[in-house]
Amino acid sequence: MHTKQYSSVISSIAVALGITACGGSSSNEPVPQVNVSPTNIELSSNTVSENETGVVIGTLSAIDADNGDTFTYTTSTAGYVISGNTLSLAADKSFDFEVTGDTPQEVSITVVDSASNSFTKTLNVVVSDVLDYYSFSSRIEAGVDSVAYSGQVARHVLINELNLFINNYLGNVASFNSSGEFNPQSDDETVRETVLTALNSYYLVDDYAALSERTLMTTDSLPLLQTTLSQISPSSKNLTSKIAGNDVKSQHKDWSTEFAGWGETGSTTPEGLLNYFFDELAANALSLSNGDLRQDPFGNPLTKVYLSGDGVDYKQMVQKFLLMSVAFSQGADDYLDLDESDPDSSAKGVFASNTQDGTKPYTKLEHQIDEGFGYFGASRDYLTLGDAAVKSSVISDANGDETIDLTSEYNFGQSVNAAKRDIGSDDTYDFSGKAINHFLQARKLASELAINHGTEPTIEERRAIFAQTKLAVEAWEGAIVATVIHYINDTIADLDSIGTNEFDYETLAKHWSEMKAFGLGLQFNRHSLLSDEKFAQIHNLMGMKPVLTGDVEGYQSDLLEARSILKDAYEFSDAIVASW
Repeated sequence: MHTKQYSSVISSIAVALGITACGGSSSNEPVPQVNVSPTNIELSSNTVSENETGVVIGTLSAIDADNGDTFTYTTSTAGYVISGNTLSLAADKSFDFEVTGDTPQEVSITVVDSASNSFTKTLNVVVSDVLDYYSFSSRIEAGVDSVAYSGQVARHVLINELNLFINNYLGNVASFNSSGEFNPQSDDETVRETVLTALNSYYLVDDYAALSERTLMTTDSLPLLQTTLSQISPSSKNLTSKIAGNDVKSQHKDWSTEFAGWGETGSTTPEGLLNYFFDELAANALSLSNGDLRQDPFGNPLTKVYLSGDGVDYKQMVQKFLLMSVAFSQGADDYLDLDESDPDSSAKGVFASNTQDGTKPYTKLEHQIDEGFGYFGASRDYLTLGDAAVKSSVISDANGDETIDLTSEYNFGQSVNAAKRDIGSDDTYDFSGKAINHFLQARKLASELAINHGTEPTIEERRAIFAQTKLAVEAWEGAIVATVIHYINDTIADLDSIGTNEFDYETLAKHWSEMKAFGLGLQFNRHSLLSDEKFAQIHNLMGMKPVLTGDVEGYQSDLLEARSILKDAYEFSDAIVASW
């Protein structure tokens, strides 16, 4: 009993002194642990596709010796956001592979643990390429872009220059050419021939050397890389050799006897109609030179050479008809077609050979697709621009050098109208997107075949390409039809305003002429959804000039009937057709 009491006292003293009963100086209490900093940051995935905004890149995780610690992630790099441990692109951030290439994009990430210890690391984000830019590496020559269509660009520029010449110089007889060499003549035939020579310098182009060194009138807010035609195409180019009927290869009709829409079928040819427009311009210029007074049907003086006295705008007729009879005809009826009934038609279109085109870095088949795309007129980055950007500006400084390359950064012709009609259709139709995506797919297939250049594709492989080019042309034509409908609506509205302060004769002539000229071109696609019979019907309803006096309401009804025929043929909705 005494012993137990003694032990209890000793134990009490030991506890008071902080020692164990065995006499050691250590404690049974756990030693406090020091929280160490994270040593690394990992990302579960680091790849993002170009053009995507606001997408998740991957999940962040920290390497830390402290089990069960918690972490907070932040970034100081603009364009990235972190939610929890998820790294994403900001809602307005995207990448363009054509700009970044294979260079990883750096993002700085900081992780902070529960003890406020931090670690910062720069991670790499890899941008993956998608098929959105019209560029394809050569399968023949390493490191070279195989895309080329300078001839098509040159012809678009010729059409633009002719239009600008008519607008800027033809109405000012005292200095109607860019050199200021023309002066009024007493000899009427000399005046007429001078005008025709000036017009044909852009169409027939008898002297390409002289024309190609003339400074281009085609200008925009940014300086052009090419300021002359020779800088686009050093070899001679013209429009006459490519207008429907003059280039007989792969044409699905004989346009010397089957051209329709202006008078009786076969009464003129595409080139004959263009010459008629030129003759009318020359006659009007002569009247201005002689001081003759021309008037519209309402007795108002006409001062614009390109305006007729019966509601036709020959500037618009020339430009839009050339876009159809050269650009659309060549694209739809030549470079992008596969006519299996005539597979040996000079190896044009999708029947072209898969052999190298001379010494060029592309095959003949690849080049056919490129030339068809060139006539559509879109810039290389057309798909990523968006309709609003194309509508607001025909230029696209894709590489940011503040200089516009006409062969890759300019939107010509119907590529612009496609974007305009898309905007007007409230997202129901996507002519521009459909066209460019199918062009890209067709060219991709041709590029894949070019790996084995010299080996001819099977008919199934050619059909696969044609399936894409046909859809591209279908979208191209759809945009043209939508544009015709747009100008039918405008013309009807213009006719409604006759006799009011809102009526403008020049505006009406412009709208009617664009409607008619674009409409004439719908016959140049072998696979058109508009039958020959319906084509003839709509042009009989449109006529060869607008009805401005007399039964104007009856003519408006005719235009509505023409619109209805187009609507049904292309399966457009009533609401969209009315809104275009």
